[in-house]
Amino acid sequence: MFKNPLTQKICDFLTEIGLQVESAEIADQTFLPGILIKNGTILVDETNLKYVGDLLHEAGHLAVAPAHLRSRLSDEVELPEFNMATIESAAMLWSYAAALHLEIDPRIVFHSEGYKGNAEGILFTFNQGVFFGANILTDAEMTAIGEKALKLNVPPFPFMLKWTRD
Repeated sequence: MFKNPLTQKICDFLTEIGLQVESAEIADQTFLPGILIKNGTILVDETNLKYVGDLLHEAGHLAVAPAHLRSRLSDEVELPEFNMATIESAAMLWSYAAALHLEIDPRIVFHSEGYKGNAEGILFTFNQGVFFGANILTDAEMTAIGEKALKLNVPPFPFMLKWTRD
């Protein structure tokens, strides 16, 4: 479906975990070039895709959204009943875990043009084992941290128990 092997690898992963991905021509300008969320589907215009890692971040927004809302999400993925700062933190953590799972350098997701110039600092924090917002993914039973990971006998975050929220 996609010419770039990394784009294909990421999209295959997203499809495997149950997210909808389609190749499309996107005529309008979008928040992230070459990516548009429409009714819970990630539309990818490979010719306009500037940073392939942005696919994981946008997918993270869908993955951390409750399943019953996912098909209603479009554009910048607003979840009115949730604090969007916490959703953003969860999407960043999710995309970091996904990059590690796929054996992709996290700098591909956290590139210099993203995260309002804070990508390097975010990666530094993650590399130090500080995962702000991991409790959001834990509360959604997508991962485990601390005593919960010990109790479940699973590795802690960035290991994921499941990739999408129920």
